[in-house]
Amino acid sequence: DIIVVAAFGQILPQSVLDIPSYGCINLHPSLLPRFRGASPVASAILAGDEFTGVSLMLMDSGLDTGPILARAQIPISAQDTTGSLTAKLSLIAAQLLLEVLPCWLRGELTPQPQNEAEATYSVPISKQEGEINWHLPAIDIWRRVCAFHSWPGCFTTWQGRQLKIIEAVPLSGKGTLDIGQVVAMEGTKAAFGIGTGSGILGVLKLQMEGKRAMSAADFLKGQRQFIGAILQ
Repeated sequence: DIIVVAAFGQILPQSVLDIPSYGCINLHPSLLPRFRGASPVASAILAGDEFTGVSLMLMDSGLDTGPILARAQIPISAQDTTGSLTAKLSLIAAQLLLEVLPCWLRGELTPQPQNEAEATYSVPISKQEGEINWHLPAIDIWRRVCAFHSWPGCFTTWQGRQLKIIEAVPLSGKGTLDIGQVVAMEGTKAAFGIGTGSGILGVLKLQMEGKRAMSAADFLKGQRQFIGAILQ
């Protein structure tokens, strides 16, 4: 009678869409028509959106273009990563489906077409996007750390080894600091910061290639020469 799809990653052919009498329904983790496509959760974090949500849509032959049955909205917190936000949205999606599906089956809902003028798209994320460009503003790098956790991660290179930044915070820059320069921090949660194109990225947690993840403070205990380094 009905097909429900979530995180399927493929467009259903018309031959499948035509099978169920009540149509095919998709649970999409964004407030459509914003961020159609493959990476809507990460894209919302990268864009600095204050809110995201789940859209329950009636599928058609396009990429997340079908009419909307219902939406649910939640705030994006400063602590959210793609992983944590996806978990929240999964719970919201399940509840939304339980509330809306009976109404749809009883014929009480009228699907609302999406506004094509407001449509945006999210594309698949590649591993290469995790490499940090220190010329970007600190707030943009911080958003990438959150959006790319836990895959592909945000990483830089020091002494020929990959250094993954797991948790960070954007800080306003004071004084003269070179792009990529590591400086000890006082009076903040971050044990050290890294100069960026605008501001400082305060690092809270990181992982050296081949080592376990640890706090920035613990990392410095064994790598005192790290302060003053220039990361590329």
